[in-house]
Amino acid sequence: MSSHKGDVEQPKSIEQDLELGLAGRGSSLVLAGLHACGDLSVTMLKTLLECEEVRAVIGIGCCYNLLSEEGFTNAQIQYGFPMSCGVKSVNLSLGKSSRDLACQSAERWKSLGKDAGLHNFELHAFRAAFQMVLHKYFPEVGTSPSIGCQGKALRRKQQRKIIESELQAEESTYSELPQMACNMDEACSVTHSGESEAVNTSGIRSDVDALFTKMSLHTGSTCERTTSTDKYSLFEKFCQSGLCRLGLKPSDNINFHGIWKGVEPYVSLIGIYWSLRAAFGPLLETLILLDRLLFLQEQGDVLESVMLPIFDPAISPRNVAIIAKKPDAGISSHHSSR
Repeated sequence: MSSHKGDVEQPKSIEQDLELGLAGRGSSLVLAGLHACGDLSVTMLKTLLECEEVRAVIGIGCCYNLLSEEGFTNAQIQYGFPMSCGVKSVNLSLGKSSRDLACQSAERWKSLGKDAGLHNFELHAFRAAFQMVLHKYFPEVGTSPSIGCQGKALRRKQQRKIIESELQAEESTYSELPQMACNMDEACSVTHSGESEAVNTSGIRSDVDALFTKMSLHTGSTCERTTSTDKYSLFEKFCQSGLCRLGLKPSDNINFHGIWKGVEPYVSLIGIYWSLRAAFGPLLETLILLDRLLFLQEQGDVLESVMLPIFDPAISPRNVAIIAKKPDAGISSHHSSR
């Protein structure tokens, strides 16, 4: 199975077959899921087996990081991975890190420009250093908690602002950044009182976004001379925002500068490491999808199933559909199991 653009098949007759096959039947249903999150994709496939009224499923999965997995989730009796007896028999486990990695998209990376790609690596460096902050000052939090999509949000806003600013003159320079950093200090301040504490996270996000835009619009020797200071300032705001999202109160005792100085010499390695790591993403996604297809094929003559890449992965990285039907659902025989 390949999800590359040039290999996309167009199952033109499937929709027509379903319409013809299900026309006139009593309570026949087709479950369709576009980017069905986590275990929802798995539940759809199981529902096809367990519910007589459901005759076919067309599902495109998403968010593999949210899949329940045997041995990693104690609250579940049935797990989202592995599904098939074949994969279960080899005692293969992925873990959260690998499931996160399965969500990576090489196609999306290709569409990033040089500056956006570098800033993407910077955000990964900030997140790695932020984990060191949590490990040292908030050990009770645990390993790799989610702090939301602030990195993605920053990149999207940054890209929009870059486009809007392309026609502006190059008069604005990094000389404005020190004042901007001061403004962010004010925006990120924590208000203490006897009964409540409040953090102006909206101010943090807007100022961090503005700083990213400045960094993206100016390159060259001036940028090289000021990068270290500006990146530290941005890292501190990233941490403040991350702590707020975790419901933790930033403390004056946290040595953000010391942690950043320890990390900074290795920041240039983040891009290399992350690129090599992300190259395994499609392999892991394929493993998860083949486990689902194998689960369907293990049902024997009860189901017919196929797995197809149905649209451009550059538009949506999760572009592979698993299509399954009960033999009398009306789909032509040329869409047999693969």
